[in-house]
Amino acid sequence: MLTIFPIYTNLKNKIISSIENFHTSGELFVAGKRNTIKLFEVDEALTLNIKSFRKPILINRIIYKYFRKSKARRSYEYATVLLKNNIGTPKPIAYSENTDIIGLKDSYYVCEHIFCDLTYRELVETNYPDGENILRQFIHFTYDMHKNGIEFKDHTPGNTLIKNNHDGTYNFYLVDLNRMNFHKEMSFELRMKNLSKITPKKEMITIMSNEYAKVSGEEEEHIFKTMWQFTQDFQYRFHRKKRLKKKLKFWKK
Repeated sequence: MLTIFPIYTNLKNKIISSIENFHTSGELFVAGKRNTIKLFEVDEALTLNIKSFRKPILINRIIYKYFRKSKARRSYEYATVLLKNNIGTPKPIAYSENTDIIGLKDSYYVCEHIFCDLTYRELVETNYPDGENILRQFIHFTYDMHKNGIEFKDHTPGNTLIKNNHDGTYNFYLVDLNRMNFHKEMSFELRMKNLSKITPKKEMITIMSNEYAKVSGEEEEHIFKTMWQFTQDFQYRFHRKKRLKKKLKFWKK
């Protein structure tokens, strides 16, 4: 089953062909352990970004057909919610689900491809030019998301694309959208926790806290202490998990 955003119905044949020939055509963009992304050029103005989700295990095949929306469908629907709230994300174009009597076999999410200048990861891992300005604008972007009750559960360094407008301003786009919660209002603790995966660097948390205080009117020291504590908690869990995986690999040898 293919669902297409109304303004892109003229691309139906191109989308169907790209999905049917996904494994033998297209330009490889991301070859992940779980998912694969390929690019398919339509014209000079539009390139399709098609994400093929890993084939689900048997129990998830049943769940994604009968009890829960697939990751592809959630990505598509959540993207439309973001855009309705003026939160940047690549424009959703379509999603496709292939099912049989048992359940979901495979699924694909199609969106426009954003040719970005960097991701948030570069701000964390390098001394990127104009980094503090970008970071402060990113906080405005995130605060707008929080004001609209949008909890992006995978708010991590690789999931924010950044485009330089070359006038001192930047546009931000969220990707990997299938895990989100929507609230009438987000508590202070939930907002701070939502920023806990974005950087382990205390100096970045300091800047983020300062700018968040400016846009929210909340007390800067309280913001910093809470955000930093959530960040430390996340880093502890993250590294503990890595150590456990390392030990398990050792004992499997």
